[in-house]
Amino acid sequence: MKFKNRLLLFSLIVLISIPSLKSQSLSRRSSWEAKISSPKAGLPGAKIVEVNSNSPLAKAGFLPNDIIIEVGDVLIKDEEVWSDVSYGLRADKPTKVKALRNAETVIAMVQFNPVEKEKHAGLDTFYEEITSTYGITQRTIITKPRKNGKQPAIVLIGGLSCSSIETYPGRKGNWVQTIKDLVEKSGMVVMRIEKPGVGDSEGDCGQSDFITDLEGYRAAIRNLKAKPYVDASKIVVYGSSMGSALAPLLANEFELAGVISDGTFFKTWYEHMLEIERRILQFNGNTESQIVEKMNKYYIPLYYGMLIQKKTYQEVVNEYPALAEYNYHSAAHMYGRPVQYYQQLQDIDLAGQWEKVKVPVRILRGTHDWIMSSFDNKMIIEVLERNGHQDHLLHEYPGLDHWNTIHENPKNSFEGKEGKWDEGTINIIIGWAQEMVGL
Repeated sequence: MKFKNRLLLFSLIVLISIPSLKSQSLSRRSSWEAKISSPKAGLPGAKIVEVNSNSPLAKAGFLPNDIIIEVGDVLIKDEEVWSDVSYGLRADKPTKVKALRNAETVIAMVQFNPVEKEKHAGLDTFYEEITSTYGITQRTIITKPRKNGKQPAIVLIGGLSCSSIETYPGRKGNWVQTIKDLVEKSGMVVMRIEKPGVGDSEGDCGQSDFITDLEGYRAAIRNLKAKPYVDASKIVVYGSSMGSALAPLLANEFELAGVISDGTFFKTWYEHMLEIERRILQFNGNTESQIVEKMNKYYIPLYYGMLIQKKTYQEVVNEYPALAEYNYHSAAHMYGRPVQYYQQLQDIDLAGQWEKVKVPVRILRGTHDWIMSSFDNKMIIEVLERNGHQDHLLHEYPGLDHWNTIHENPKNSFEGKEGKWDEGTINIIIGWAQEMVGL
C-alpha cells in the first residue's frame, strides 16, 4: 500500500514537472544598446558609432569605431545580413561577437539584455504565441481592457516591412504612436502579430514569403476568436499598407465584423510597381517623354521579368544588362523581402475579395500618399457599389502620406523631409472600429 502511495506521489510529481503543451517557447528579443552603422559600399562589417554605458556590449569591452565582422559566427557581409542578425539577437543565451580594432580582432561572448515589454495603464498586456501551418511560432501581443465579459476586438495587420508591431519603451515614430493610440483609446481588445523573424518570432523575415505571412495571420485570428474574453462576432480587421489589401480576404474567410483599410491598393503588384516608378521619375524631374522611354525600355521589362516570368532581379539584369542602371533592388530582394513574396502576391486575387465583402468597409487614404494611388481607392468603392454593398466610406485625409505623417506635398514625403504627427487619423480609425461593433 505504501509502495502504491509512493508511486502515485511520484507520478503526480512527474506530471507536474512536464511542461504544458501551451507553455511559451519563444525567447525574448534583445537590442544592441548602441548606435551602429550598417555595412556600406559593398564592404563587410558594421561600425560601432556609440555604445550605451553599462550595456552588455560595453561591459564586454567593445568600443566606438570597432567594426563588428561576425555575430554568432555569421559574417556581416552586407546590410541584409546585418539586419537579419540584429533582428535575431536573443537574451536567453550568450552571443559570440567578433570585431576589428586597428586591424586586430576583438572577440567576446555577450549576454544581451531582454527588451523591456510594453505596458499600458488600465489594460492587461499578454505576450503570447501562435504556430502557423508552416510550423513557425510567432509572437502575438494582445491588450485587453480590465473588465469582465466578452469584449469586441481589433486584429491589426501591418505592412510588408520587417519592422516590429511592438511599442516597447523608448521606441518612437508615427506608426508606433498610431499603434499606442489604437491600443489605449479604442476600449477594445487589440491583437497584433509579429511576422516570422521579427520581434520574438521564429523564422527569417528576409526570406519569408507572402503565403507564410498570410498563414501566420490566419493562425492568429483563429486563436483570437477562441479567446474566452473575446466576442467572436465583433472582431474588426484593421489593415495598414499591405495589410489593408489583406483585410477583405481575412474578413471574408473568418466572417469578421468589419474592414478598415489604411493606405491600400487594388491593382496587381505589377501594375502597382509601374505606377510607383512613374511617380518617382516625375519627382526626379524627368520630362513626360523621358518617362515614357524609361518605362518602356527599362521598368516594364524589369518588373515583367521578376513578377510575370518569376525571375530574380539578378537573372533579369543578366539577360538585359542595360537594366542594371535602373534596378535599385538587390539581387533577389525588394524592400527587404524575397522576390518570391511579390511573385506570390502577383498571383493572388486580392481585388476579387472586395466583390465578396458583406460587412461594413471604411477606407482611409492620405492625399499625399505617393505609394498608393487615389484611383485604386476609388476603384474599390466602385466595385463595392457595383456589387450592391451598402455600408462603405472612403475618407481622403488632407496632407497625409503613407507613413502616418502630414506633409505639404507628396514630393516632400518622397524626399524624406520631416513631417508632423496628426492624431486625427487614428481617431477616425478608432471611431470606425467602435461604430462597427456598437460601442
